[in-house]
Amino acid sequence: MLIRIGSRGSALALWQAEHVKERLEALGHAVEVRVITTTGDRILDRPLESVGGKGAFLKEIEEAMLVGEVDLAVHSLKDVPTSLPDGLALCAILERGDPRDALVSRSGTRLVELPSGARVGTASLRRQAQLRARRPDLAVVDLRGNVDTRIRRLREGRFDAILLALAGLMRLGRAAEATEALDPDLMVPAPGQGAIGLECREGDRGVSEAVISLNHEVTARAVAAERAFLARLGGGCNVPLAAYAVADGEGLRLQGLVAGLDGSRVVRGEARGSEPQSLGCGLAERLLAEGAGELIEP
Repeated sequence: MLIRIGSRGSALALWQAEHVKERLEALGHAVEVRVITTTGDRILDRPLESVGGKGAFLKEIEEAMLVGEVDLAVHSLKDVPTSLPDGLALCAILERGDPRDALVSRSGTRLVELPSGARVGTASLRRQAQLRARRPDLAVVDLRGNVDTRIRRLREGRFDAILLALAGLMRLGRAAEATEALDPDLMVPAPGQGAIGLECREGDRGVSEAVISLNHEVTARAVAAERAFLARLGGGCNVPLAAYAVADGEGLRLQGLVAGLDGSRVVRGEARGSEPQSLGCGLAERLLAEGAGELIEP
């Protein structure tokens, strides 16, 4: 059986697709990668939320799976909405890379040392809100594009610093360009950040059985709690949300955050538990009781 992987054409997306291809080939499977251009790749001059949010990076690949043109999608899990199209499902979660956000600054200046008024670029509402909460004196500017594009615009002097996912830099061999890795207590990561998720057609036993050995149970449990938190708070709503879970003895420790876009109000909390779904939902309920709903309502 030939497994056809659908992938975006960015360097990072192709690295991830090729990584999965190599692992499946090592297990004896025939695999090929087919590049698919998504809405999120085509439209770069508008905020991501106006073109469908993070789901804009999945739509065309998922459509190709549903009509049988490809069999497997390889995603940065943080880009995958909690609600998938009918007929599709996550079939494996790979071991998580570094979940932290990275600051890349033009002068090698750390976050706390950036001068007042410095321009910091990021397209993530989550990063924007937490950055404004920590450093309201900075000029936070929307910045779209792949890793190469964003770093190039930084080097051209359009920004003083940018924020990126550290895992992406590491996978591209560019970790040395990070000025600072931000502690999750300082900048809570996105649900699923650093993890690679595999998506296939429901009922496709051939593909499901081929990829199941790639599933990393510890990572899968942690991101299940994070995604349960996200789902209870509205999933794809255009509000700064963050969640990060780590193994804690026999269970998990989950921290979650909801913020206003301007960073003036942040509701955050932490919880421990052994069942990912109830842990994520429970923490979300607690933050809703503490006023997070006021930040989520349109």
